[in-house]
Amino acid sequence: MPGIDIKPDAQGKVRDLYDLGDKLLLVATDRISAFDYILPDEIPYKGQVLTQLSRFWFELLEDVTENHLISCDVKDLPEQFKPYADYLAGRFMLVKKAEMFPVECIVRGYLTGSGLKDYQKTGAVCGIKLPEGLVNSSKLPEVIYTPSTKAEIGGHDENISYERTVELMGEKDAAALRDLTIKVYTTAAEHAAKRGIIIADTKFEFGMIDGKIVLGDEVLTPDSSRFWPADTYEVGKEQPSFDKQFVRNWLNANWDRTGEPPHLPADVIKATSDKYIEAYEKITGRPFVAA
Repeated sequence: MPGIDIKPDAQGKVRDLYDLGDKLLLVATDRISAFDYILPDEIPYKGQVLTQLSRFWFELLEDVTENHLISCDVKDLPEQFKPYADYLAGRFMLVKKAEMFPVECIVRGYLTGSGLKDYQKTGAVCGIKLPEGLVNSSKLPEVIYTPSTKAEIGGHDENISYERTVELMGEKDAAALRDLTIKVYTTAAEHAAKRGIIIADTKFEFGMIDGKIVLGDEVLTPDSSRFWPADTYEVGKEQPSFDKQFVRNWLNANWDRTGEPPHLPADVIKATSDKYIEAYEKITGRPFVAA
């Protein structure tokens, strides 16, 4: 497989990170993870979709929040990475280095996933009491902020209360992150709704640069969000989504989650790639062009 011979300074499930001093090079690979495992197969164009969609959102949300993006243009690659320009094109972000806050800023507009399970047991989501009678995929009466800790690779994020975020970073920054998370989500959800997409929930990461809070990491991608098609939305059931649900469904049917995950069939790989591309095209209103 093509790639970069330079060893990354840090490696996530999907992305490789290169430390350039006051900047970082974030490279979105075509790797895919599920159930906290990195799968043995890659999803064609996935890294490019994640990067180009993040770039779109950073630009759209500039009036709401500053961000860490410097460039996605190969002409701005540092010299040592220029020999890999063909591979990197479309899948890297050169960003300002920020001092990242120690929380994942999760925001929910609909009841689904772990939030639904929590509600069914307790009548609340992450300690936030909700009205009775909500069901799978119900739209919440108002958007809720449910932060979590950041787990190390292979670990699980842990839901925490807003009060705990105050303890971690102080009341001023905790309140700013909460308010900014809801504002960014609301702005993005309004845009997506015009494009026929419901953003059920998502997560953001923020950091500090020169004393200002900035939006970082990847933003509003199928890896970090639940995107539902609005035209088939129906309360009370699971919604089809523009993400790796094909992969999860196949693994649930064919793997007991012991040992290493199996290889994916070609049709599941293609369907997943197609879904990522469809999400990009619907949200941006642009055709996806592979770099």
